[in-house]
Amino acid sequence: MPSIDPAQLSTLIKAWGNQLGFQQIGISDTELSEAERHLFNWIEHGYHGEMAWMAQHGVRRSRPAELQPGTLRVISARMDYWPAAAEDAETVLASASTAYISRYALGRDYHKLLRQRLQHLADRIQNEVGDFGYRVFVDSAPVLEKPLAHKAGLGWIGKHTNLIARDAGSWFFLGEIYTDLPLTADQDTSPDHCGTCHTCIDVCPTGAIIAPYQLDARLCISYLTIELRESIPETLRPLIGNRIYGCDDCQLFCPWNRFAQPTAEADFSPRHGLDQASLLELFDWEEQTFLDRLAGSPIRRIGYECWLRNIAVALGNAETQPAVIAALEKKRDHPSALVREHVAWALAQHSRTP
Repeated sequence: MPSIDPAQLSTLIKAWGNQLGFQQIGISDTELSEAERHLFNWIEHGYHGEMAWMAQHGVRRSRPAELQPGTLRVISARMDYWPAAAEDAETVLASASTAYISRYALGRDYHKLLRQRLQHLADRIQNEVGDFGYRVFVDSAPVLEKPLAHKAGLGWIGKHTNLIARDAGSWFFLGEIYTDLPLTADQDTSPDHCGTCHTCIDVCPTGAIIAPYQLDARLCISYLTIELRESIPETLRPLIGNRIYGCDDCQLFCPWNRFAQPTAEADFSPRHGLDQASLLELFDWEEQTFLDRLAGSPIRRIGYECWLRNIAVALGNAETQPAVIAALEKKRDHPSALVREHVAWALAQHSRTP
């Protein structure tokens, strides 16, 4: 236990976090009963789709002390990622021949960067108070990061189910430190400011936001292009457009993101021209090129097969041109049945049945 006053230590932690490049630090207790009810209801309805792990951890996701024994407080950290140097997102979406990749994935994988910064923060705390119990998380375990961040005063959970900060929008990553230190918890100072706005619901290409604050992941393009490893339902393929990895529409058109600030982190800047790459260029990558170009990228984890699956769908939605047909024909006999299926569908969209 630290000899320093908990309130004073909490203030120091926030200052250290800012020095490490986090835009905001908040501290919460571990009471998440309301979020737990919402989670279990969501899973009961099957909205998690093939993400079986969402149901495998019981209450460890919603009860921090069950995941990390002794946890009394959670330090939540926010780091902005909007890449100002990237090609305009709406311009890319409007170009059927250009690949749209979610803005968070244009640069290096955020997991390692955030984890290192949070570890530096934990080390700084330890230098001040001595040994203490803690564990760092960045999408690495069953953690309800958005409800925790909400409790810590970092923002409110919007109708699209993403966290929104009144002065920073929603283009940010979250990370946590579970700790046994009796820090002074922040009070939630972020009431819901969505009001009567329903823009995110209206613009969702697949209608995945089935009601305010209710997301059916099985319809979400981010789920379909990233989490799903099987065939993408045919009825949803035309709605995906040119989005080959993730979807940002609910954030792109959210009025609160006019307050978002561009990131200062060089690692989040676009790499290999992924902010404006053509579908044909990316579809032509061999597997080794995919592995080499996307080393250190979050995109790499979907694997080459799903990469081609996603691009095949986008090419099926592209304008009919000889180069598009030729690229698809080249892969119609691909070794992967998954790729062959989606290529055949794409060719059929161009009135070239296999």
